[in-house]
Amino acid sequence: MATVKEGDFDGIRAEVRKVLKQPGYDDGSAGPVFVRLAWHASGNYSLVEHTGGSNGAGMRFPPESVDPANAGLHHAISFLLPIQAANPWISHADLWTLAGITAIEAMGGPKIPWEPGRSDYTSAAEAEEHRGNVGDRLPDGALGADHIRDVFGRMGFSDQEIVALSGAHALGRCHADRSGFDGPWVVNPTRFSNQYFKLLLTRKWEPRKWDGPFQYETTVAGTKLMMLPTDMALIEDAKFRPWVEKYAADQELFFKDFALAFGKLIELGVDRDDTGFAKLVRKSAAEGKPLDKTRAPGGGCPFAGGQKRDAKL
Repeated sequence: MATVKEGDFDGIRAEVRKVLKQPGYDDGSAGPVFVRLAWHASGNYSLVEHTGGSNGAGMRFPPESVDPANAGLHHAISFLLPIQAANPWISHADLWTLAGITAIEAMGGPKIPWEPGRSDYTSAAEAEEHRGNVGDRLPDGALGADHIRDVFGRMGFSDQEIVALSGAHALGRCHADRSGFDGPWVVNPTRFSNQYFKLLLTRKWEPRKWDGPFQYETTVAGTKLMMLPTDMALIEDAKFRPWVEKYAADQELFFKDFALAFGKLIELGVDRDDTGFAKLVRKSAAEGKPLDKTRAPGGGCPFAGGQKRDAKL
């Protein structure tokens, strides 16, 4: 991989794009697993304990590296290692999150707010001391609406943000040898779109008859697709369903809301000594409000600072 000038994050984005095509892996793309890496690295944050989140890249050490919920993510880390080795000035934590948003954009999704500044733990002992026990904080696909709210509420996400983030299931697939579940959610799992929501509402989903864990299935254009119990909860719950319907009808709205929610997700656990995007995200989480409904410290447009910083990247 190429060495780019320190601080040249556009250069790093270009290097990430070079490794997205992986002919021998899944559907020929590392994009979905990069998104999952950014998600899992960030989604174990707790507002109560103030532990977890994207800072530190704790998944390089046990127990996170051997957590069954993170099975398969070693592929994503391996795909990115040559970039990090050629550019040791960027932290693993920054690279993982930047790779996730770069992959989303490359697969046709929205541009997502991102700032550098994450640091890495230097040892398992350091990660354990600072991070604490972050196990059992990621969603269990076998459960329902109450579980989803518990998991995402711990991070400060609203019902609307929960549904928006669930739209990431337009990417990738489940693997029987990892989560136990099997199959893709949509026909083209390497293109970011609102198809996930459309399929939830328009297809008849039947319990799959197999030896694996309970999941639903249907066939579209000759391709067997699946949904998890947590997916079906989005149309069964009276407060989640209206957002599924809105996003199925309006991809532009979905892209806008997803970008805000995912930008918030990858900032969880990141503390910087400024008044920028990370501080706004923490304020949003503490107030339980979507990011675009949160007033920035000192007033004014909540994204004015973020837009100026992003223009430099």
